Amino acid sequence: MLKLEAVDVAYGHIKALVGVSLEVREGELVALLGANGAGKSTALMTISGIVRPREGTVVYNGTDLAKANPFDIVGLGVIQCPEGRRIFGGLTVLENLRMGAVRRADSSGVRRDLDSVFSLFPVLGQRRHQTGATLSGGEQQMLAIARALMGAPSLLLLDEPSLGLAPIVVQAIFRVIRELHRRGVTILLVEQNVRQALAVADRGYVLAAGRVILAGSGGELRSDPELEQAYLSTAPEAGR
Repeated sequence: MLKLEAVDVAYGHIKALVGVSLEVREGELVALLGANGAGKSTALMTISGIVRPREGTVVYNGTDLAKANPFDIVGLGVIQCPEGRRIFGGLTVLENLRMGAVRRADSSGVRRDLDSVFSLFPVLGQRRHQTGATLSGGEQQMLAIARALMGAPSLLLLDEPSLGLAPIVVQAIFRVIRELHRRGVTILLVEQNVRQALAVADRGYVLAAGRVILAGSGGELRSDPELEQAYLSTAPEAGR
């Protein structure tokens, strides 16, 4: 479904991704792991068209995403739930969710998916008329994921969904991720919570200083002693 080949990305003279190659097959949950500054978020932003690669290709179902703008990429079904939630604090929960469906013309499908996200996140249904700014951090993360789902993603990009959340909320978020995977949603998950990510992932890649240094199944990576070393590695060239 998605294939990156030899992708280089730089911010000025700072190399963020160096020769990154990875793939995501339909129906898979693939984890992209690494320490702070390894280049994980840059990889997602490159897929989303927010950042342009200097070299390499990003191909999604035969379409070269490196030549597409972010709005059109969303129209292809590649939907990103960004790090830091980035909900619209002045809009209600319902308005945020409708913003997620801005590219859709199937009103009956939008209504169906509203019911679906309220089923996944009952608290959002209870707070549908509250503004996003009044929600707790965990509720805002639920809203960010639900807003992405309202775009009817064929490929869901999740960037650090557990960041800054209490353990009980993290468990709830990962229950939803497992359920989405069970339903057949294809997911590329960026996550620093390695144990949680590898527990749900079919496969994973580990980045260090913008390079893929490990790849394998979730089970293989959990037992790989190099994984811990990757999280201890730092480099001045590392990306975001």
